[in-house]
Amino acid sequence: MSAPALRQILAIEDDPVLGKHLKTSLEGCGFNVTLTDNGTTGLSLARDTDFDLILLDVMLPGLGGMELLTELRSRRRTPVLMMSALGNEAHRIQGFDSGADDYLPKPFSLEELQVRIAAILRRVAYERSERKRMPAANDDLLRFDDLRSDMRYEGRWIGLTATEYRLLKVLYEANGEVLSKPFLYQQALRRGYSQHDRSLDMHISNIRRKLAREQVALNLESVWGKGYVLDRPAH
Repeated sequence: MSAPALRQILAIEDDPVLGKHLKTSLEGCGFNVTLTDNGTTGLSLARDTDFDLILLDVMLPGLGGMELLTELRSRRRTPVLMMSALGNEAHRIQGFDSGADDYLPKPFSLEELQVRIAAILRRVAYERSERKRMPAANDDLLRFDDLRSDMRYEGRWIGLTATEYRLLKVLYEANGEVLSKPFLYQQALRRGYSQHDRSLDMHISNIRRKLAREQVALNLESVWGKGYVLDRPAH
């Protein structure tokens, strides 16, 4: 019986000390790590190679991390963990809206990085098994497109961000079940819930606005003290 293939990680980090530390440490944990120090080369590698995870620095020479991620998301859904010294809420929200799966402020410990990587890889494995088990969340009028991270209604694209798409799809597939804020943070925003973090409410508001603009027949409601629920009207 052959040994399982090593998980492939692409690290895009321009700090030579941190980059070398990431490569050495993660390879010691059993990963195969490809390291590059600039965004242009990183984007090319990310587009042309099947990686299990990408570690992406925000501040890169030439093509920055946010721009790289936006370009990448038009072609691939490879999980991305952003790393940055810019750790305030606005930058984190920008990262998630651009399609990041997690956002790790610098400085960080190797132990925390390993936990974040393990959580992403577990979630990806779970989502793949769920996609095989569950029927597609589509009907004659409405279609979810995972590659585009958008929903089409009566032939019109709604114009969702990657985070809004994940959030709407999770709520849609729950089919009238109230989903708590901590659950939605974990499943859609892909980070832990904080009582003072208003980003979930912001995303819900944006989704409601886009659904109303395109006259989509879905009712997204808040349930006081519990969370949110999406009701599909009966055909």
